Amino acid sequence: MPVLLDLVRAPTLEALLSAANTQGLDWRISAAPGADPLRVCGIGTLSSAGPQEIAFLANPRYQSQLGATRAAAVIVSNDVAEALEAEGSPRPPFALVVCKHPYLLYARVAQWFDAARRPELPASTHPSAVVADDATIEEGVRIGPQCVVESGARIGRGTVLGPGCVIGAGSSVGPNSRLHAHVTLYEGVTVGARAIIHSGAVLGADGFGFAPDPSLGKGAWGKIPQLGGVAIGDDVEIGANTTIDRGALEDTIVSDGVKLDNQIMVGHNCRIGAHTAMAACVGVAGSTTIGERCTIGGAAMLSGHLTLGDDVHVSGGTAVTSNISKPGRYTGVFPYAEHGDWQRNAAVIQQLAQLRRRVRTLEKE
Repeated sequence: MPVLLDLVRAPTLEALLSAANTQGLDWRISAAPGADPLRVCGIGTLSSAGPQEIAFLANPRYQSQLGATRAAAVIVSNDVAEALEAEGSPRPPFALVVCKHPYLLYARVAQWFDAARRPELPASTHPSAVVADDATIEEGVRIGPQCVVESGARIGRGTVLGPGCVIGAGSSVGPNSRLHAHVTLYEGVTVGARAIIHSGAVLGADGFGFAPDPSLGKGAWGKIPQLGGVAIGDDVEIGANTTIDRGALEDTIVSDGVKLDNQIMVGHNCRIGAHTAMAACVGVAGSTTIGERCTIGGAAMLSGHLTLGDDVHVSGGTAVTSNISKPGRYTGVFPYAEHGDWQRNAAVIQQLAQLRRRVRTLEKE
């Protein structure tokens, strides 16, 4: 029961689906004939949803929970609906919302509830915020307590800065973005429209650039100034405590629609293609280029100066140490390989002890 609206504000099921963003989705409601319009107060899982909530079934493993769910309505696929509506089958006690992509429809409905529980507040700047005189603050912006907006920065229309955010000199945040508490943008960082940046993220810190400098002592390092910036596209989400370093000479680039989880490290001069997604604790060393529509599993490690092509999928914990041009899934700590090859190799490794005994037996004969 993560979201609960009172009955006065709760929409009917049809009104909810009509109000939600269902662009690109076809849906239909299958309810008992003559049933009263049902009002939906919230959204939950099959096991947790109550009689005034909508649930969803996207993973076949949870289909057995349909028989015990208390949900008022359930979003299901066409196949599940056909089985439940088959002649001779008992009518389920809940309404069906039938959609080819039930998980996506659930996401869109959840977005509606999220917006409903976050009513729009008027534009304001908290008295404790410090905003430079030459900063540009467009209409509808909310600036929270203890924020700092430095000289020449620009905050786009309808954007929200949570408590303690710092927007460095000359940086910009596009319209309708939301920066949660204590997000830091160094100078020269650009963020596009509709961004979501979670607490503690740091964009534009210096990249790890040093040159051996014996004049400073044996084994000493001299700093290479990082003169580039960070350019974030539209519709990007960046997780808590994720860091994206500024480029040495050119910008570090995160393209439109990229989704980054918490505690990710993106090194300087990296380029991440549109709609790529990375799970928590991924490390991407400097000057690596990642293509479009890639997925990088949690705690994967990508060495520097590599290129991953479009539609490359790296499993969690995998260490990538060379270029990957062929689309597909790649798995393994060392060495990585195409996923199918890795699975076959892993099966052999599990039999190595037995194979060793057989070889020794043959050698004795």
